[in-house]
Amino acid sequence: MVNMGFNLMLTQEQKLVMTQRMKLSIKLLQMSAYELEKYVDKEVQENPVLDSKVDDGENVNKEIDYKELIKDSTYNKYDYGEYDKNKEEVSPFNFISEKKSLKEYLQEQIIDLNENKNMKAVCFYVIENIDRRGYLEVKDDDISNELKVPLSYIKKAITIIQSLEPDGICARNLEECLRIQLIKRGIEDKNLFYIIDSSLNLVAENKYNVIAKELGINIKKAQEYGDIIKTLQPKPSRGFYTGEEVNYIVPDAYIRKIDKDYYIIMNDNLLPKLTVNKMYKELILKEDDKEAVSYVKEKLDKALFLIKSIQNRKSTVYRVLEKILEIQKDYFDYGIEYLKPMTLKEIADSLEMHESTISRAIRDKYIYTNKGTILIKSLFTTGITSNNVTGQDISVQLIKKKIKEYIEDEDKKKPLSDQKIADKLKDKDIKISRRTVAKYREEMKIQSSKCRKRF
Repeated sequence: MVNMGFNLMLTQEQKLVMTQRMKLSIKLLQMSAYELEKYVDKEVQENPVLDSKVDDGENVNKEIDYKELIKDSTYNKYDYGEYDKNKEEVSPFNFISEKKSLKEYLQEQIIDLNENKNMKAVCFYVIENIDRRGYLEVKDDDISNELKVPLSYIKKAITIIQSLEPDGICARNLEECLRIQLIKRGIEDKNLFYIIDSSLNLVAENKYNVIAKELGINIKKAQEYGDIIKTLQPKPSRGFYTGEEVNYIVPDAYIRKIDKDYYIIMNDNLLPKLTVNKMYKELILKEDDKEAVSYVKEKLDKALFLIKSIQNRKSTVYRVLEKILEIQKDYFDYGIEYLKPMTLKEIADSLEMHESTISRAIRDKYIYTNKGTILIKSLFTTGITSNNVTGQDISVQLIKKKIKEYIEDEDKKKPLSDQKIADKLKDKDIKISRRTVAKYREEMKIQSSKCRKRF
């Protein structure tokens, strides 16, 4: 007989409930400076309770005596925007480049050509079909059918566009792109065209002996052809804005050396100064409409929590940077050779935080230093145990640097194998395997010894 009775049982379990506020706090912490700026702008527009104030820049060019400021200040009292903006090294934005749209650049050239309006219109249409690499993958016939114009018009328009800058633009494939560049240089060597059409893979693999045999030439001549091909641009759109690149990097903080000490100066100009509109505070006290009061209270609560979360983000990033600076002072003084192995766990344990918090605090965040603008994450590196008398671990970054130096100084006729590089490192008390050398070399996008060989 089956027992169908019900029993009441009490169980105890731990469960983490992620509130909306916790989610927002985590979201803000892991945002880059640029993402945070855009998010705050959106919140200011949507929340009437929030007021934002941007510095009017009256004191933009006023020199600051940092030594005086340091004496009795904490990180959040600095306003880096007041430092001399005329000095490029302390600009709040490190502009990578002012990139013009590739299509805009091509259209400007078409406008200046001595062609009739109809042909220019066809050219503009073709330009709109060029992809982000700078190639035209749409078939001539398809464009002809779409525009309902003769195929000869389309072919002429493509020829016109291919005559423009950058060289190789509007090619249908890689081979055509490279051939266009050679022709525009005045080079029409049939051997070069043959290699481009049938042997690009051999060039990439440094198999000049095979190319030489196919063309009936010596290896050195084949290599010269390969060198010419390697000067060509496989992606004509490079250098132009295609929508994929980030326009600028915004540092979250600056690390400045004053006298013998380093100081962390948070980028307070990153965001507008957020405050709560006084009018809405008074409205809560005076307004009799319960719905209006409830609405204002909700918006006020969100505004205050946003302000608090931004301060918490700033405080967390500062604490992490403070610990990094303590560990990596030699790196800031002397360079990458002195970058010590440092892990998320090490920082998390010392600050009594969770590793995930440290990971979020450094995600996509940059600092401006005497080494330039660097990604905070790049300072975290594992170590390889050294056999030297100090017993200290050596950072992977330093090992990669040494591998690169060995390869740059090698005899190109007899390039160093991965095993020989491992042996040279061993002589410096750095014991890593041949496979590890190959791994680091590949991460630096350096070819194998076989592909580096010069004839």
